[in-house]
Amino acid sequence: MIVTDKSNAGKSIVKEERISVFDIFKIGVGPSSSHTLGPWRAGQLFVELLKSATNLDKITSIKVNLFGSLAKTGKGHGTDLAVQLGLSGYDPVTMDTKQIDSIKNQISDNNKLIINGSNEIDFNPKTDIIFQMQKSLPFHPNALTFSATTDEDEEISETYYSVGGGFVIKEESQEEASPCVKLPFPVDHASDLLNWHQPTGMSISDLIYENEKVWRNEEEIRSELLNIWRVMKECIYAGCHNEGILSGGLNVKRRASSLSKKLLDGKEFSNHDEWINAIRSSGSGFKYTLDWLSCFALAVNEENASFSRVVTAPTNGSAGVIPAVLQYYLIFCSGTENDIIRFLLTASEIGCIFKKGATISAAMGGCQAEIGVSSAMAAAGLTEVSGGTVEQCLMAAEIAMEHHLGMTCDPVGGLVQIPCIERNTMGAIKAITASQLAMQSNPENAKVSLDNVVKTMWETALDMNFRYKETSEGGLAINIPISLSEC
Repeated sequence: MIVTDKSNAGKSIVKEERISVFDIFKIGVGPSSSHTLGPWRAGQLFVELLKSATNLDKITSIKVNLFGSLAKTGKGHGTDLAVQLGLSGYDPVTMDTKQIDSIKNQISDNNKLIINGSNEIDFNPKTDIIFQMQKSLPFHPNALTFSATTDEDEEISETYYSVGGGFVIKEESQEEASPCVKLPFPVDHASDLLNWHQPTGMSISDLIYENEKVWRNEEEIRSELLNIWRVMKECIYAGCHNEGILSGGLNVKRRASSLSKKLLDGKEFSNHDEWINAIRSSGSGFKYTLDWLSCFALAVNEENASFSRVVTAPTNGSAGVIPAVLQYYLIFCSGTENDIIRFLLTASEIGCIFKKGATISAAMGGCQAEIGVSSAMAAAGLTEVSGGTVEQCLMAAEIAMEHHLGMTCDPVGGLVQIPCIERNTMGAIKAITASQLAMQSNPENAKVSLDNVVKTMWETALDMNFRYKETSEGGLAINIPISLSEC
């Protein structure tokens, strides 16, 4: 299979990459998949390396070097905290996120870190995590190196790259460790979906469902997809009921909760299902549904900015688009449980196509790689459950991305708040608009294919100035006169 090399050289290389829906949709902790979840996973991987190389009791010190974008926006994205949690043995899928602050304070107050919960070492986050602001490694802007010393003065080190969406690769491999599997319907480009559809008549979700059966049985696929949706909808609900100011120093006030209260106008409820029924019974006009779509997206990304549990879709910074669009469909279009499955399967494959042919890392491609991709994914998923053809699904994804091309990543203060939270609302409405356009169009008349847009997005990413690639050195990040009191 031919995919685009993710190095700055932009060459084409040949490699096999098979990605599951559960690789694209990961349960984790905010605020960033590439700057929080990826480094967290890298910390866990380094612990496994140490365990295979020596006894953890022999480790006397650990240092972490953060390079490129991880250094420049690492503080605002919680990269330093994430590596400490990973080294300590906590898992982002299962840990109680309410404990994060206390764990952080315990390490910093005592200058001690317990590796994998078993071996306590001296560790000062201020000196043992080094932010290499002026140095990047050539393969990818999101690089970090762990170095450990044993009681016999032996050094064990490893470099990892967080390449977007929570995917992590090691220095020596410089490619994802995807299992070498043979899928019944392998897909590398959007055109492959059409080529498989034509002889089989199968929808995108049907094709991807058959592929998923290589990894899991049917019951597991269904239950795990519904679990993904459970985390998404719980995140929406929490965000619509949590109030206050987001941490980090920008003093951004949460808006989803007050908007939810305003839209429901005093209606009472005691749980999620009653809340959904209250929303459904309170209106259905365009302005009303648009307000709720924005509310859902705001809710997810306000939770994401608070180190809460979210689903990477395909990244944390863009985690609100797909849940918002799917929640909109389930409430206002009477969607079913089967629609949830079909939506997520279809959306995930669009994300896979962008990851293989371009990037889902803002540090490589700007925000087009996050909000743009998530909007394209949501547009395709919505089109499928709305009765669209395979051709219309791909057209919807193309339209959504086409109108995100060139979008920069310029987080103010290195925080995933401004403009990131609002951008999820815009990505969601663009996804619905793209779907409606595609459903009312004949794809045979389209001049631009999804594969054209994927190629264009990658070329745009290569041409984009580094200041607009999650460095906080350009755009809004340098033009907003805000004093960061806590950063």
